[in-house]
Amino acid sequence: MKNEKLLEIFKRYYPNVKEENISSSFCPYRVCPVGAHIDHQKGNVTGFAIDKGITCLYAKTSSHLFEAASLNFPGKKGGSVVNISAPQNDWADYLRGTAKLLNEKYDIEEGIYCLLDGELPIGGISSSAAVIIAFATSLCKANEIELSDEEMIHLVQEVENKYIGVNSGLLDQSCETLSKKDHLLYLDINNNTHKLIKKSEKMSPYEIAIIFSGVKRTLVGSQYNTRVDELKSASYCLKAFSRMEYGKYQDSVLRDVPKDIYLEYKHQLPENFRRRAEHYYSEMDRVERGVKAWQQGNLVEFGKISTESGNSSIENYEAGSKELIEIHNIMKQTDGIYGGRFSGAGFKGCCLALIDPSYEESIKEEITRKYLEVFPEYKSSFGIYYCNTSDGVNLGKVKVKK
Repeated sequence: MKNEKLLEIFKRYYPNVKEENISSSFCPYRVCPVGAHIDHQKGNVTGFAIDKGITCLYAKTSSHLFEAASLNFPGKKGGSVVNISAPQNDWADYLRGTAKLLNEKYDIEEGIYCLLDGELPIGGISSSAAVIIAFATSLCKANEIELSDEEMIHLVQEVENKYIGVNSGLLDQSCETLSKKDHLLYLDINNNTHKLIKKSEKMSPYEIAIIFSGVKRTLVGSQYNTRVDELKSASYCLKAFSRMEYGKYQDSVLRDVPKDIYLEYKHQLPENFRRRAEHYYSEMDRVERGVKAWQQGNLVEFGKISTESGNSSIENYEAGSKELIEIHNIMKQTDGIYGGRFSGAGFKGCCLALIDPSYEESIKEEITRKYLEVFPEYKSSFGIYYCNTSDGVNLGKVKVKK
């Protein structure tokens, strides 16, 4: 939906706001082709921002109150930006948490009226991080606050960790903030450094397919936090077995533990911990191989590695609903797909695939037909969408085009 149409809807929600006072922020979604489930262990990850995302139209309220509406969720929400209530277990918690943590660090004088719109169905493409960034950018512009990329990245993590209750890492918001079109973002979470690797001139044409299962995705209350704890526990056990200095449990991550220590002591780990750790160390290897394949312009190899990542997510990390596993298996048998995996946590949501654009129609037909033969109940919500890589969020001021 274009800004012109959103502008009409905004004015219906907030009829007293003058059009010249309405501005816009946008945050792209992201996908992670290789480097799944290891950012919270301070691993190396890769990602792209895509040319679909969250748009936020906003205007100052001239008070400490905010009002928010979404085209993706029902009900208008509101609250104070200086006296934030506890989470209310609805979609606006991401806005409340953002306002709360911003207000702890900066003087927030102005609330905002806002209207949020997501271009794709929510789930698996870091929509929560995109909502936070779009709203935070809008609230900051209204209060003349400038955040650096690093500040925005850590704000998102604090909102999700401290207010929402999801033990997420830095992958989503880093991709949405730092990415550049036609580049692979290669991010080392351990030292907060990143590289933007331009696609090779040898590279064949490609697009990114986003394949939605039709199942609503949620991280809170899912197995996401359990998996993070299992990885943390594996790191703590390996340190103890090898007599490493292991420090505080809450600070322990597998990046602290060399791979040779894991190989020596892995058989002493409980089975679940061993399999989670196996995913971490094998995924770290896949990231390095994937980066090399991307640099060489070898999409066939890059796609193969992305598929291997998906396989490990199923077998070792034990992520993936039955719907996503079905899509993943269909993708492996479909011509024109270089490779792909779950997107996001992988418990519900969607899969991503790197594809040859000349196969768009046949890919859509084949996956849709095979998937709905198994899950006909998702006929109205299942969908396949094609997109391209894009730049990360623009933190500068953007006016609605009249």
